[in-house]
Amino acid sequence: MSESVSSGVARRAQIIRSIQSETGIDEMMIEKLVRRFYERVRADAALGPIFSARIADWEPHLQRMCAFWSSVALMSGRYHGQPMQVHSALPIDARHFDRWLTLFEATAREVCPPKAAHHFIQRACRIAKSLESASCRGSGRGARQDARFRLGTDSA
Repeated sequence: MSESVSSGVARRAQIIRSIQSETGIDEMMIEKLVRRFYERVRADAALGPIFSARIADWEPHLQRMCAFWSSVALMSGRYHGQPMQVHSALPIDARHFDRWLTLFEATAREVCPPKAAHHFIQRACRIAKSLESASCRGSGRGARQDARFRLGTDSA
């Protein structure tokens, strides 16, 4: 391993340790959050049908979402995908993003300590805003975002 790669790995490890120390988030918490959240999504009247129409084998999806949230919450770099591209083809609008955030926030507050829940919720709000903007652009499916995405704006 070259020295620059080695120093990059060391920097990433330090970032992860710092976030873990600050929030208590670890891979086990991420997996618990992801699994519980998607249980709710699958049972949800608005979101469940959208997911069930596209996902036959849930375990690979859950593993991919664990990697995604590890990358988002811990900066682990585990996720390698294109969420914008995936979401742009879905029949979703502002109501779906609001529902996704409502379920995510409730799940994070249920399964995580307050600082960890706040960390996840803040990132979920940014992700939802970005995905909605990209997937609804030009389709007329979006809603004004200035009065939305206020979930997770409380302080931990």
